[in-house]
Amino acid sequence: MDPTENPRWRRVAMVRRSLMALLVFGQTAVAGYYLLWILPYHGNTPLELGLLSLFAILYAWIAVGFWTAVWGFVIRLTGGDRHSRLKRHSDDELEATPLKKTAVILPIYHEPVRWTLDGLKAVYRDIADQGELDSFEFYILSDSRNPDVWLEEQVAWSDLIRELGAEGRIFYRRRPVNLNFKSGNVADFLRRWGRRHKYMIVLDADSLLSGRTLVRMVRLMEREPRIGILQTNPNVINGQSLFARIQQFANRFYSPLFATGLAAIQMGDAAFWGHNAILRIEPFMKHCGLRKLPGRGLFGGPIMSHDFVEAAYMARAGYEVWLEPNLGESYEESPPTLGDELARDNRWAKGNLQHLWIMLREPGIRFAHRMAFLNGIMAYLASPLWLAFLILTSIEAAQMTLAPIDYFPEGYQGLFPLWPEWRPEWALGLALSTLMLLFLPKFLAIFDSMIHRTTTSFGGLPRLLISVFVEIAVSVLLAPIRMLAHSRFVIAALLNLTLKWAGQNRTDEMTWSNGLRSQLPAMAVGASWAGFAWTLDPLFFFWSLPVAVPLILSAPTSVLLSRQALGIGLLNRGILMIPEERRPMSLLTRARGYRSEERPETVLTPFQQAVLVPGINQIHQALGRDAFNAVRQARLHRIRDRCVEQGPGALTDSEVAQIARDKATLKELHRMAWRAPKDSYWGRSIQLLTSTAANRKV
Repeated sequence: MDPTENPRWRRVAMVRRSLMALLVFGQTAVAGYYLLWILPYHGNTPLELGLLSLFAILYAWIAVGFWTAVWGFVIRLTGGDRHSRLKRHSDDELEATPLKKTAVILPIYHEPVRWTLDGLKAVYRDIADQGELDSFEFYILSDSRNPDVWLEEQVAWSDLIRELGAEGRIFYRRRPVNLNFKSGNVADFLRRWGRRHKYMIVLDADSLLSGRTLVRMVRLMEREPRIGILQTNPNVINGQSLFARIQQFANRFYSPLFATGLAAIQMGDAAFWGHNAILRIEPFMKHCGLRKLPGRGLFGGPIMSHDFVEAAYMARAGYEVWLEPNLGESYEESPPTLGDELARDNRWAKGNLQHLWIMLREPGIRFAHRMAFLNGIMAYLASPLWLAFLILTSIEAAQMTLAPIDYFPEGYQGLFPLWPEWRPEWALGLALSTLMLLFLPKFLAIFDSMIHRTTTSFGGLPRLLISVFVEIAVSVLLAPIRMLAHSRFVIAALLNLTLKWAGQNRTDEMTWSNGLRSQLPAMAVGASWAGFAWTLDPLFFFWSLPVAVPLILSAPTSVLLSRQALGIGLLNRGILMIPEERRPMSLLTRARGYRSEERPETVLTPFQQAVLVPGINQIHQALGRDAFNAVRQARLHRIRDRCVEQGPGALTDSEVAQIARDKATLKELHRMAWRAPKDSYWGRSIQLLTSTAANRKV
């Protein structure tokens, strides 16, 4: 494919992006002019120049989101984007398009095992309902390091195959060496099985995609050979806690505007979000390999947030990347608590900041993708910039209150004194303008819902309005907390502090002790700033409250938002409802049913089961390998003998993993454990196993 060829949509994209830039920068220039004359010295001091610069960056950042939503509203009002790839083909044309071999891959790392595979089971059966299973294969790609986790994964995979009759359709692989995070896991799959398929669909552990959408994605890729990556717009579902339900409602209700606007502006230069998307394997393998960053600190080593980079590389090779919000029936889940969201943001902040190197130094990247990198960077960099703006504002207020008026400020070159001026009416207008940018898109979403007659799906107009105001109130409370946390994450990333990549909590509520411990710094900052503002000036104190009060209340806010009873209670009253809860689709009903099934409790750990239960032992033997030399065999014999004599508690995780990976050692350990004395560790474990089995029969 010729990367220099210029498709027709690029001219449309150029016009749209130029208009977008004109709106954003024009509005920012007007707002900056207002601020310039609101400031006492009209920008004639270094402090005020700093304030003006930070304000312009932050205002432009907010304006981008505002105009994206407005753009989406207008496009939906006029019947959709006629340049969308999906609109180029009728349903009959897509239906008549033959499918090609497609891999559905599920990279996992220390996820809740049965819960995750139950989601995959729902997807599998939804494809079966479409009658198209022969065109799909499924790959569970594990990076889990804890032996008890991956031993459970192997058994759950075996059970899944047996239950679905999916021999030769669902495969499992665990990498022995965990390199380069998720992108390394996907690369390992491509090296082994990539040439077996034309496309791959990437899922996350919490992803759910309907069989209808999966089939349409493959057919659309067949109709559009220039597309390298096709990204769906995932909707958040299954929220239980109040926090998750608010995020779920916001995503489901506002995203039609933002996703439609974003897709219309990006067009074939869209971003890849790492999951719920389909990729053309041959160019992906050829052009999207990720080299390690050559710099130092943060800008050295493997790329952690791979998805935006892969989209940029695919576009550099001449392929298109499209976001198609109208594909629908694409889902993911939200972290259940604020603490879990911030833990995830800590990982994403470092990965996104790495993109600064690629944005500035990687040759051949399209300008639209450089802007996508900037957008991702600003998602986190905006917080320390906002914090810096608040700090400079406090310094300005302190100077005006505590210091005598300086009629000849530094940098002022006039012959006459510069009199400080205050224009409170201008300040009020500027504040209202900023609030409009933040909140008007939410009310546009209400109008959009009324126009398209979807308010009933959100509980009816009165409940919808209540839901929107609840979401706005909570967003106002959370914004300063996120600002402080993201500022800390950015500083830690720039200092290249060690980062742990871990699985996500999906059910636990936050305790009061954890809430107080995690939010104590934020509470102290909020109280200190409010106290400082009060000592300066009562008016400045009231100005500080929208930021100080949420910080002071951050601990109870975090704890209460994690409560499932509050979230379910509002749902029972029709508040924060989404369409999928009013009329559940079969995919979501299946997944929820599978995950709610009761399973027999086991008193043995996965490693104990791997040693003692004959059927499970054989599964792990079949997936194990043989020791490749005499030295390794001798070391395994020593570990095995220690395990027989003292139990697995005497072994390290690494030693347990060595046993569990070796088929001969597993087989012999099974034999030796069953012959162990009754008063030994394994003898007692066998008694526990047999008594549990007897109780189940009774």
